[in-house]
Amino acid sequence: MHTTQHLPDSQYAVMRLIVTMLLMTVGSSGMYVVSVVLPAVQADFGIARADASLPYTLLMIGFGVGGVVMGKLADRFGVMWPLLIGAAALGLGYIACSQAGGIVTFSIAQALLVGLLGSAAAFAPLVADTSLWFVKRRGIAVAVCASGNYIAGAIWPPIVQHFIETVGWRQTYFGMGIFCGLAMAGLALFMRAQPPLASPSPVPSAGAMRGSAVVGNALRPFGLSLGMTQGLLCVAGTACCVAMAMPQVHIVAYCSDLGYGAARGAQMLSVMLAFGIVSRLVSGLICDRIGGLRTLLLGSVLQCVALVLFLPFDGLVPLFVVSALFGLFQGGIVPSYAIIVREYFPPAEAGARVGTVIMFTLLGMSLGGWMSGKVFDLTGSYHAAFINGIAWNLLNMSIAAALLMRAGRTAGRLAPA
Repeated sequence: MHTTQHLPDSQYAVMRLIVTMLLMTVGSSGMYVVSVVLPAVQADFGIARADASLPYTLLMIGFGVGGVVMGKLADRFGVMWPLLIGAAALGLGYIACSQAGGIVTFSIAQALLVGLLGSAAAFAPLVADTSLWFVKRRGIAVAVCASGNYIAGAIWPPIVQHFIETVGWRQTYFGMGIFCGLAMAGLALFMRAQPPLASPSPVPSAGAMRGSAVVGNALRPFGLSLGMTQGLLCVAGTACCVAMAMPQVHIVAYCSDLGYGAARGAQMLSVMLAFGIVSRLVSGLICDRIGGLRTLLLGSVLQCVALVLFLPFDGLVPLFVVSALFGLFQGGIVPSYAIIVREYFPPAEAGARVGTVIMFTLLGMSLGGWMSGKVFDLTGSYHAAFINGIAWNLLNMSIAAALLMRAGRTAGRLAPA
């Protein structure tokens, strides 16, 4: 059977990018709707806030592990098959959640079906696939693709909140299962074509290796071993995302506690993630000019500023403004880790090392979602949870600043006399 071989950067590649955006918008819904139903699930099951946050934690762990599994499937069989598996799992996961009799069953369905096998198929495999279809415009194409995750976060919370108020969270989840399962499966069929032959990786420029030293045959980024540098980036990724999870996971519940209602909280989450789309695209351009490490430090400082602003301002309008600022400041942080790995590690190891760091950022999101709920239960205040997030953010800033200082010293030692 003859199969048309499409070219990179072609009109077909652009069309495929549009389909990819739709797939990511539908498939990534699982990452955001669980935050919206948190107050309703807590009330239905009669549980503490930390226990109600557990499904999000387990979902993010499943999402991280599932991205590796689904990525390997895509490498071997093409991206369509993991997408079809994801469509079935996401649909069944939502339906299983709607029938859950307790938080344990609900959490298992979120972790295994919605996270591990469902939404995971609509992120890492799609980003990797997009990178194969573009050469000249690869950077912006991948940025647009990755932004699809935030588009999901911008449109799904208010839709889900509307249906929770009108028909209840269980019926809403059941309807999500039918719609998302069928829509994702239908879109996946457009992804049948195999990508063009991968072009060889370019030789890294001298500027890309700035701040790295070569001792014998071993590359030492920042004058440290590869393992030490990888470990520091993993700790930094965990810390920044523990802080990042506080507003993203708990803003709906926070607004409910303040008396504004869950609907306003869902709107704030939507605004936050909509500005995150802008942040992700702009940060990609900034990375091209100042490098990934400086972009990481810039984003971390600005995220810390936004978290601090949540403390004195709890009026409705100020909260909308601070939520928008938080989204605008934090959207480019996670992608900057991929740029750092590209700049300071051997190119042949980039894929595995990027995947490892991203795994730890997801661990940070899952830990932060649960930890914020636990701090709230212990103190009865989200102010304490925001302070906890600020402390983790300072750890991330410290690591980024230390690496940047070491990069400057290493570059100075390597500079010709």
